[in-house]
Amino acid sequence: MGTASSLVSPGDVIEDGYGGEGGEACEIPVEVKPKARLLRSSFRRGPRVIGASFKSTGSVDLEYTAEYERLRKDYEIFRVSKNNEIASMQKKEAKLDEENKRLRAELQALQKTYQKNLREKESALEAKSQAMERASTFERDRDKVKRQFKIFRETKEKEIQDLLRAKRDLEAKLQQLQAQGVQVYDPDDSDSDENQTTVTAVGMQCEYWGGGVLGSEPSVGSMMQLQQSYRGPEFAHSLMDVEGPFANVSRDDWDAAVASLLQVSPYISKGLWSNTVRCYLIHTKDTRDELTHFIQKYSPRLQGLCERLGHFYLNVYFTEGSGSAAERQQEMERSSLCVFLLKPSISSLSGTVVEDAVEAFVKNADSRPLLLYLRKADEISSISGTTRELLEKINNADKNAKIKVVDHSGSAEEGASLVFQQLEKIIKQELLELKSCPGEERVEVLEEQVEVEGSDVLWDQHDEQEQMETFQNICSSTTHLNFDKYLTRLNDLVAAPPPTPPVLVSGGPGSGKSVLLAKWIQLQQRLSPNTIILHHFVGRQSSTSAEPVLIIKRLTVKLLQHFWSISGLTMDPCKVLEEFPRWLERLSARRHGNIIIIIDSVDQIQSAERNMKWLIDPLPANVRVLVSVNVETCPQAWRLWPTVHLDPLTSKEMKSMITKHCLIAEIKLSKEQERKVERHCRSASTCNALYISVLARLLTSEIGSSLEETLVQCVMCHDTVGLFQLSLRMMMSSLSSDEERHMAKQLLCLLYASHNGVSESELLELLPELSFPTLSSLLFRMEYLLILTLRCGIIHFTHLQACEAVRLELMERGLTVTTYREKLIHHFSKQLGQQRVTWRVADELPWLLQQQEDTTKLHLSLLNLFVFQNLYKRGHFSELLNYWQFVGKDKVSMATEYFESLKCYEQSCETEESMRRLANLYETLGCFLKDLGLLTQAVAPLQRSLEIRETALDPDHPSVAQSLHQLAGIYVLWRKFGSAEQLYTQALEISESAYGPEHAAIARELDCLALLYQKKNKYEQADKLRKRSVKIRQKMAHKKGHMHGFTLLHQRTLQLEELTLGDDSADCAKTLNELGVLYYLQNNLDTAKMFLVRSLEMRQRVLGPEHPDCGQSMNNLAALHCECHEYERAEELYERALDIRKRALAPDHPSLAYTLKHLAMLYKRRGKLEKAAPLYELALDIREKSFGLNHPCVATALVNLAVLYCQLKKHNEALPLYEQALKVYEDSLGPSHPRVGETLKNLAVLRYEKGDFEKAAELYKRAMEIKDAEPSLVCGKAPSVHSSYVDTFSHRHPPFHQHTTTHK
Repeated sequence: MGTASSLVSPGDVIEDGYGGEGGEACEIPVEVKPKARLLRSSFRRGPRVIGASFKSTGSVDLEYTAEYERLRKDYEIFRVSKNNEIASMQKKEAKLDEENKRLRAELQALQKTYQKNLREKESALEAKSQAMERASTFERDRDKVKRQFKIFRETKEKEIQDLLRAKRDLEAKLQQLQAQGVQVYDPDDSDSDENQTTVTAVGMQCEYWGGGVLGSEPSVGSMMQLQQSYRGPEFAHSLMDVEGPFANVSRDDWDAAVASLLQVSPYISKGLWSNTVRCYLIHTKDTRDELTHFIQKYSPRLQGLCERLGHFYLNVYFTEGSGSAAERQQEMERSSLCVFLLKPSISSLSGTVVEDAVEAFVKNADSRPLLLYLRKADEISSISGTTRELLEKINNADKNAKIKVVDHSGSAEEGASLVFQQLEKIIKQELLELKSCPGEERVEVLEEQVEVEGSDVLWDQHDEQEQMETFQNICSSTTHLNFDKYLTRLNDLVAAPPPTPPVLVSGGPGSGKSVLLAKWIQLQQRLSPNTIILHHFVGRQSSTSAEPVLIIKRLTVKLLQHFWSISGLTMDPCKVLEEFPRWLERLSARRHGNIIIIIDSVDQIQSAERNMKWLIDPLPANVRVLVSVNVETCPQAWRLWPTVHLDPLTSKEMKSMITKHCLIAEIKLSKEQERKVERHCRSASTCNALYISVLARLLTSEIGSSLEETLVQCVMCHDTVGLFQLSLRMMMSSLSSDEERHMAKQLLCLLYASHNGVSESELLELLPELSFPTLSSLLFRMEYLLILTLRCGIIHFTHLQACEAVRLELMERGLTVTTYREKLIHHFSKQLGQQRVTWRVADELPWLLQQQEDTTKLHLSLLNLFVFQNLYKRGHFSELLNYWQFVGKDKVSMATEYFESLKCYEQSCETEESMRRLANLYETLGCFLKDLGLLTQAVAPLQRSLEIRETALDPDHPSVAQSLHQLAGIYVLWRKFGSAEQLYTQALEISESAYGPEHAAIARELDCLALLYQKKNKYEQADKLRKRSVKIRQKMAHKKGHMHGFTLLHQRTLQLEELTLGDDSADCAKTLNELGVLYYLQNNLDTAKMFLVRSLEMRQRVLGPEHPDCGQSMNNLAALHCECHEYERAEELYERALDIRKRALAPDHPSLAYTLKHLAMLYKRRGKLEKAAPLYELALDIREKSFGLNHPCVATALVNLAVLYCQLKKHNEALPLYEQALKVYEDSLGPSHPRVGETLKNLAVLRYEKGDFEKAAELYKRAMEIKDAEPSLVCGKAPSVHSSYVDTFSHRHPPFHQHTTTHK
């Protein structure tokens, strides 16, 4: 071991003695203690360590001292540097404090500036809002002034044109008189006013709106004839000659034919037009098991099928001994199809079964689908005589083999299954017209097709059907009132020169305002079928029919349908009301005719004066509005309008009504009873039409104990409500049991508590103890007493007074409306839980919950996606928003909740059908949000709908095109026209691939693309697409006219055939003539000939062979022979008809010209041009005398004569006729009318043949310009070449006056 002296200095190399490598010595830190202490401790130690010396110990102390000094100096340096750092940090801290104070001061200044700017911004926004309101008010006022000025200008222009036309007529008449040598005094040469002579043109009308029904001047294929040669049109609309609205309806003009049928014959079978599929089941004792199995097992399946398509299903059956003959007869008439369940046996059939079977299968075998179920007997010989006789009658009556027969020999359950299969097929194929796809797929496809064809406008077809049936029921009411003086007054007010305010029809409750309006509508539809008539009948104030937004939207859609396009209609409730006057003005300017709007009980509309403000604005020149109000509730501002007030009935009218009812019921009142009724019905409340009708029904009903006692009770009722209360009490007392009385009360109370009435099938579910025979009996009695009515498959109160009587008689006697609303809520909620979301559930349940103020359940029902979809798809947009507002949700939260509900529903979707429904729900939500103005939120559901359809269906499926279309609409609103164009183009390609080049979906995409190009200022491309769309819509409308027209014509013929079964009479002969025309329109020439021959023979027997009506029948028979190319027989009949009319009619009668023209046409067709010329000349002379020189039909006669002269090579004589016709057409119809173009083309060809090529080219160029511009004259509806001259002329001179003449 070494000593202390052996220590090495740092940096020296140390050798390793063990063979290791050397290393460098390093300084090892050693803790150094203070020196004194170190020395002291060294002396205090114990024995000195061996090997250590004093010298080595001192050297260590010295080294420690040096180390200490060095460390002390380092410490001093470190301390000084840290103190300097601290001082520096303190200076920085002071500086930062100063900076902080400065920044805080600046922050406070900025906050003050921000507050100031915020206040300025709020004030600026408020000022902007006020400015926008002022601008909006100014814009509305400006539009109103512009409309007023436009109407004023048009009115004055029309007056000037009328004056100029009258002046020309007077000048022509003056020249004619002078040419005849008649001396006409000049006022300037006269010394007094007494010598002045007034010359009036023949045929001038004093009324503003001139004449009206389908005329004879329009041409069949006139443009086609014009393009073939210059020989020109005959302008013969039809060869048939018939009075009334079927005058001159051509088979080629289905629009006119169908319109005439819809307006003249609205009384179609209730079984075909009702919203209920009513299955009348006739059964015997032996087939009761089949009936039971069918009702319990298979009837719900048929009900589900009908409910999915918006219809009710009802089994109609009577047990033996139930139901009177009248009740059975009524149910039979209402039924859609009839089933006879029969097991031939030895036992005889009951009388009621035989009567029902004969009525359905023998007397009316063609009125509805029939099914005969025969359960085979063991032995043929065991069939009873009555059964065998009945089967023979049915077999003989089934000439066309239309009765479907089911032969079965198995069990009753198997027989019920066979009946179900046949009924399902009948309902799908014959009643609901589901012919292309079997089963459930067809239902889905039908819904998608309706969606596509319905464009982007959503409205309720059930409301439309209800309005149609309301109008039909009012027209068919048995109120025997004479409205002639009121009809004349209405005609005078409507015919007044514009501007004309609405016409007010006022009267007390039950005075007959609705009946008057319905009769007037019928009259105008018969006399002026070219006039658009829109009507709406308002029901209870709480019903959907009184919702102002739905009323105005329905009227707008009905108006737009006449122009083949319903795009661009907003869903916003406020904008619907605001934009209706603009739509009315815009479309009336396009209409070559007149528009009449009729609203019955307008005072029952919710907030009528506020929501019907458009009535106060000036109406367009060719628009008339009629409204009816209760005289007690009429707003004060409306009382200044022209008014037709219905006075109380006179004693004579009241006596006539009661007498007619008594005659029908075979009841005769004594003189004392008549005097008692007359004394009682003298006050205003007891001499109105409704009171007298109810009184007559009570007196002629069998519910009272005696006629005298009933009369005594009636005279104690001093108003209509009291009389209805008496009817209720007497009806209740006439019921046979307490159970029936209880059922009747339940029925009436449920009806009162509902929103829009209750259906029969719903009543049977709500009241399980109620059987159908009992329900039928109750409804039969209350319908006869005018308490209830069945409309659109739903039971309603017939009058508001009946509803008030139920409230007073039942609801205020211990029965509360809340109880019955809870019953209805429970019923519809149960359907909601079973996923039976029909339009009835969506209509009733939310409204009932709102009335009960149950916001929680209302919120849950609104979140049901199918309730939401049903309400939105049917256009109940404002109703949906109203429910959400009642719940307390705004638009954004509403959208969020629907989106979350859809996400939850998506998790349960697995099948293709469920994915399709999911895609429809997403699309519905997207469209709903778009209509709300939430465009950003609307994109996500629409894109999700597109993804689902592309994945679950096919990228080229038509539903994908629908999604693309909706997305493109969003981009258009965002003004991203490039993206929108791409989507519309893609949707167009998919639709063309799926539907072909001519379909409503193609026209819709073309319209949208045209509008898009117009916004991008690409007007040429937009015009090209719009013209293509117009052509497609024209063809589609023509096809629909053919299909729909055949159905209507067939139904009308069936109705008329029933009227020809009586004795010979002039009316019966007229009906036979009309039947012949209708079969001619259906191309059933053999049947048409049979009826026309019968009509001619009957007229010859009843009226004599020289009567003008015989000439009409001969004219029609001649037309029929022309159709069959039997020209010799046709020529003979035409000549006989002409001979009769020459002797019977005036020399200038239009019907004489009509026969002359058609005989001349026949001569020309057979090459007898020389014989045709004098007839054409005579026809021209008659028309000039009848209508004046400047009437369009005179121009037509000129063209016809010029055509004949051209064929006779008399070009010099034809030229002035063409030029005169051209001048008349230009003056009367305008320089751009198609007739002008046709005449110009004829003139061009004639000039060309005469060698005047330059003039011919100029005329031909003008003709082509008119032809090219023709489709866009009315922005989507070109004038039909088959429309009457009244149609095209009426834009300049609106046709409407009270005595309309059919011009032949």
